[in-house]
Amino acid sequence: MNVETVVQGQLDAYNAQDIEAFVGHFADDITVSDLNAAPNLTGLDAYRERHVGLFAQYPMNRAELLSRIVIGKTVIDHERVFRTPDATPFEVAAIYTFAGDKIARVDFVKA
Repeated sequence: MNVETVVQGQLDAYNAQDIEAFVGHFADDITVSDLNAAPNLTGLDAYRERHVGLFAQYPMNRAELLSRIVIGKTVIDHERVFRTPDATPFEVAAIYTFAGDKIARVDFVKA
């Protein structure tokens, strides 16, 4: 298992808004948090629900990878996110932590 391949797979599925392919990269007990904060989401069902809503609200949503760092079983992506073609994009750092071959935690830094 290559952690970079898994992270790229979830990014590709996110951009395609393929919800089943997207959530297939995450552990059943996925935890999501803003960096250094308490988790704001736990569990694959909640993660799926969040992204079903996001994809419905922003059907042209996409993330552009600006850079990636891989250290062991941690991947850090710097991304620019476009919600709509005419909206101002914003940047995030997504820190993916693995358990086995699935992403078990994502910590976000948003600008």
